[in-house]
Amino acid sequence: MTPADLVSPSSDDVRQAIDVLSGRRIAVLTGAGVSTDSGIPDYRGAGAPVRTPMTAQQFLASEDARRRYWVGSHLGWRAFAAARPNDGHVALADLERAGVVTGVVTQNVDGLHLRAGSSRVVELHGTMRRVFCLHCGQVFDRRDLAERVETDNPWITVPENVELGPDGDVLPATSDGFVVPRCSVCEGTLKPDVVFFGEFVPREKFAEAEQLVRTSDALVVAGSSLVVNSGVRLVERARRRRIPVVIVNRGATRSDAKATVKIDAGTTEVLRELAAHLPRPL
Repeated sequence: MTPADLVSPSSDDVRQAIDVLSGRRIAVLTGAGVSTDSGIPDYRGAGAPVRTPMTAQQFLASEDARRRYWVGSHLGWRAFAAARPNDGHVALADLERAGVVTGVVTQNVDGLHLRAGSSRVVELHGTMRRVFCLHCGQVFDRRDLAERVETDNPWITVPENVELGPDGDVLPATSDGFVVPRCSVCEGTLKPDVVFFGEFVPREKFAEAEQLVRTSDALVVAGSSLVVNSGVRLVERARRRRIPVVIVNRGATRSDAKATVKIDAGTTEVLRELAAHLPRPL
């Protein structure tokens, strides 16, 4: 089957993207839109919940704020952890195994790219899989911490039909009486290994993402409105190198004017088409 055989609402754009990307080694940047078909909402798409996320400053300054955060984070994480990779995640893993995709830089903290089989994944904003101590640096598996939380708070349950947030949290009805988890080594403050609002992406993590773009022949942006500066900077790195940039996103992004091809569509179906039709290296 050739690109001319594609049939979809954006088939002309998909054909153009395949022509532009064929024969190139592709770096991929993904955002929340890649995970919406796994049941995880995005921040800014149509129907996205109104959110007032906790900032790093609030989390660090107040025990009450940490209590509210941990109640909501625990309730949401149980549902969040049950999410499964969708066909878009699987398509990118298939393209990496085929030698077409060089790696994935993701703004998501859900770990779904790794669970789908992608091996080179740069998690720009961290991961919900780990928690670490701000005092001694000890790292804990989130699953182990969840067991501790439920032991210390046996009343806590995961409500049905929970309104899950993009970062795996919910707005708790109350946090009264909740025992905040502490470091089992030094009793220090624990924090999920994610970049909170008000924090910067670690320099070494962004350098890893830059290196991936620098060693590739094209950049595909999937499911990101590119509101976060780290994503915009990666697109700018690609533009300066004069390599093609393909953006797949429902709705406008901050970098549409810099795209070689913009596809206004869902990421799952487009990534499946790319996986089906991009030629494999010999």
